[in-house]
Amino acid sequence: MALKPTIFKVGLDLSDLNRDYYQSFNLTIAQHPSETAQRMMVRLLVYALNASETLSFTRGISSPEEPDVWDKALDGQIKHWIEVGEPDTDRVRKACGLAEKVSVYSFNRKAPVWWQQSLEKFSDLNASVYRFKWEQVDALTLFVARNMHFSITLSEETIYLVSGDQSLELDVIALQ
Repeated sequence: MALKPTIFKVGLDLSDLNRDYYQSFNLTIAQHPSETAQRMMVRLLVYALNASETLSFTRGISSPEEPDVWDKALDGQIKHWIEVGEPDTDRVRKACGLAEKVSVYSFNRKAPVWWQQSLEKFSDLNASVYRFKWEQVDALTLFVARNMHFSITLSEETIYLVSGDQSLELDVIALQ
């Protein structure tokens, strides 16, 4: 019998000072049995960084044909394909052919090595690549609960996250 995903409910109050975008969201995020808490929380951060009325989580890990997060137009065209982790360049190349915009957000301990090995292969791709610092991502696990509420403020390359009386500051490093 296959394991089922764990479902989390998230209230998100977003203040994106970079885009002058302010919105509150009630989100449901499913954590695949093979997904770490860190990866799930990065998907949530990526949602906040790219928030729009049409942005949504996908089936992610359980569906290799879909990204982790995407923004689809009403006619089904993919406006923004968003990968979380360290994807293969062939996957990103395919995404560039399917979507108007492609972004990759790496976060693992091995992310700097992955980027050094992939830099040349990514140079000819029309994709934006970002990295989170592992220590900051790992600290996100302190916030994981079945029901979560966050106030997130985005300013330049910094994410300010507040939940109750706890807070965390995360850097988003643009690689390409």
